[in-house]
Amino acid sequence: MTGRIAFQGELGAYSHEACRQARPGMEPFPCRTFEDAIEACRSGEVDLAMLPVENSTYGRVADIHTLLPGSGLRIIDEAFVRVHISLLAVPGTKLAEVKRAMSHTVLLGQCRDFLKSHAISAVTGADTAGSAKAVAEKGDPALAALASDLAGEIYGLDVLARQIEDQSNNTTRFLVMSREADFSRRAEKMMTTFTFRVRNIPAALYKAMGGFATNGVNMTKLESYMVGGSFTATEFYADIEGHPEDANVKLALDELKFFTSEHDILGVYPADHRRD
Repeated sequence: MTGRIAFQGELGAYSHEACRQARPGMEPFPCRTFEDAIEACRSGEVDLAMLPVENSTYGRVADIHTLLPGSGLRIIDEAFVRVHISLLAVPGTKLAEVKRAMSHTVLLGQCRDFLKSHAISAVTGADTAGSAKAVAEKGDPALAALASDLAGEIYGLDVLARQIEDQSNNTTRFLVMSREADFSRRAEKMMTTFTFRVRNIPAALYKAMGGFATNGVNMTKLESYMVGGSFTATEFYADIEGHPEDANVKLALDELKFFTSEHDILGVYPADHRRD
């Protein structure tokens, strides 16, 4: 055991914050890409990987759903991080001095109202914490960063304004990934995530989903994405409430198998309390 957890981005990223909240006793291990974080876990360089899957404002995180099924990793937990955005600048800077703000394009889009009201132009950076690091290195009072307070702490920046996001409920959901699956029932409310491909028969998806409706299983997510560069090969990603050993979930999954050519349980894990 290494005691480390991998995430994509620089120290101070929101994924780093998710690591601190969900696994406070582990050492964060920054990686350049999602693939690097997955490989670090798969190779044993780290014990776990923290991966963002969706944001309440912008929807699913690009590429993640296509990476997960072939990753060889399994979901053992989920975490929800409230995305509070701060305006960070070099020490001693006044808000009126800031003319430009740098961040990831998604974060820039979440602070349009604040930037417009203060006549601050947006500058696209590689990521949030990386933008904070760049602002600290440049030392220009006219250039600020949009990132977390944690990034401000790490890179020695002043917080000029807090919680400037347009959406007050802006939240990102993360999955904690491990090399080993854990199917134990370790909470009262469990979640199960799986992928599947339907058989090439009429109304296959409708019939596959019917088992969840008739057995009273709540499906909280169902998404489709193309695989192998083909318009005809579609894989589905689903989250349901319950454990595979629950009688109603077992019946629904058995019915799913009858109408699918492939299916794979990616993880069974406790539902985060913030889900409700």
